[in-house]
Amino acid sequence: MSELVVIAFPSEAKAEEVRQKLLSMQKEYLLELGDAVVAVKDANGHIKLHQMINTTTAGAVGGAFWGSLIGLIFLMPLAGAALGAASGALGGALTDVGINDKFMKDTAAAIPPGTAALFVLLRKVTADKVLAGLKGEGGTVLKTSLDHTQEAALQAALANVQAAIPAPSS
Repeated sequence: MSELVVIAFPSEAKAEEVRQKLLSMQKEYLLELGDAVVAVKDANGHIKLHQMINTTTAGAVGGAFWGSLIGLIFLMPLAGAALGAASGALGGALTDVGINDKFMKDTAAAIPPGTAALFVLLRKVTADKVLAGLKGEGGTVLKTSLDHTQEAALQAALANVQAAIPAPSS
């Protein structure tokens, strides 16, 4: 089951730094990301999403390849490539992979102008090692699908303080 975490940061640079740290943790097999998007709110209140995967570019590249291949059959590879790239780019632009864009824009509307939010969709995570890696990064947890104990541990790690672990009931 995937978990969603949204963390607000004072700047786009800090949010991007933490995203890169998460991507490097993924290379070490400490977590598996479904998506990681930085949402930035400018001074005018407009929200820009910096996606992990550019679906428009990926669609254009794939479309150009398949268009060229089909174009070769009809002896028009350049026309096929151009038509394939255009249709692939259009298809990619209309595709929403990972976290819903409308949800991200609605959630990011709550952050102050000039700040950023990092949206992370986690598929698998080695919690203790990831929390240790995020220790002291700053940021405020805005929304999460984690339980209260995990959320408190994440906020404590970001703030570089010891999390209060509830004592077991007897």
